[in-house]
Amino acid sequence: MKTVVLGGYGNFGARICRALAPSPGIELIVAGRDLNKASALASACGHGATAARIDIHDPQLAQALRPLGAELVIHTADPFQQQDYGTALATAAAGAHYIDLADGRRFVCDFPAALDDAFRRQNRLAITGASSVPAMSSAVVDHLTAGWRGIASIDMCIAPAQTAPRGVATMEAVLSYCGAPIQVWQDGRWTTQLGWAAPKTVAYARLRPRLASLCDIPDLELFPAHYAGVQSVMFRAALEIGISQRGMAALAGLRRMGLVPRPERFAALLNRAADGFNFLGSSLGGMVVRVHGLDAGGTPVQRAWHIAADHDHGPEIPCMAAVLLARRLAAGTLDKIGAYTSVGQLSLAEFEPEFGKWGMVTDLGE
Repeated sequence: MKTVVLGGYGNFGARICRALAPSPGIELIVAGRDLNKASALASACGHGATAARIDIHDPQLAQALRPLGAELVIHTADPFQQQDYGTALATAAAGAHYIDLADGRRFVCDFPAALDDAFRRQNRLAITGASSVPAMSSAVVDHLTAGWRGIASIDMCIAPAQTAPRGVATMEAVLSYCGAPIQVWQDGRWTTQLGWAAPKTVAYARLRPRLASLCDIPDLELFPAHYAGVQSVMFRAALEIGISQRGMAALAGLRRMGLVPRPERFAALLNRAADGFNFLGSSLGGMVVRVHGLDAGGTPVQRAWHIAADHDHGPEIPCMAAVLLARRLAAGTLDKIGAYTSVGQLSLAEFEPEFGKWGMVTDLGE
């Protein structure tokens, strides 16, 4: 299966390329605007990987994909918060399957309705949000609540390592909703809260407690619709350095006052500034998912799942779902057509071998 990775030499794209190059049934094509960078990575990946110069903003993108014989396109060129569906539509027009790592709330939540017809007409599959959220997060919730009568609340928090590689595009995506109003499902109704404001302490199994603040991700909207009866859904992010977390909260306040209307303009500057705090941090990151509800016997229960990723391996986690889905397509074990979000597409058991490859440790608690 000829697999084109757009943004293939980027922070996440390169990790996906290195994982897919030796995978059975996959012929890898590393793609991006810089052919030299794409070629260098393709050479490093080996296993017959090749390179192509492709710009996702090219109005002739579909025509650029066809000569490559693309059968699957994996779109990793974020930030998705400012993108339309042009790349996905071009992929459908080229007759290929499509997977992306999108974390933009509107991009992911509106994706199935906008693109289902286009991919069904081509008898192809498109999956959006194949990343930590909502692909892995929904797999964790499904695992924790298997057999339950009902879910009352879902509370998630990601905790990146301070020294893990960060891309400017990721920083831009994060800053785009810093201080912006976010709709959050709490106590059975929609409430409005500010992104990155009001930090609170979150505990982890193998990490020190951290301050964490609200992030705007697709799960906040998808989970209330997918998990019938859930009363509250929350997602936070916790930076390792407390002053950085408080700085984000201060920036959120400045945006609310109208003093910094577009924080994302400072993404490159703040990304460089964050490196100045590396000496205070570590290479250990992780995530926790906590659920409350009624078990099979109707007894109130709380369960939690933790993951810890050391040695700056945390950025591998957002890449795992796309890798797993690509391998399933290549193996012929994923035979849907149409457009979907990644909610419920993978099981936690499918992720576990990937965790093991990187020495990541998981814990279950009640």
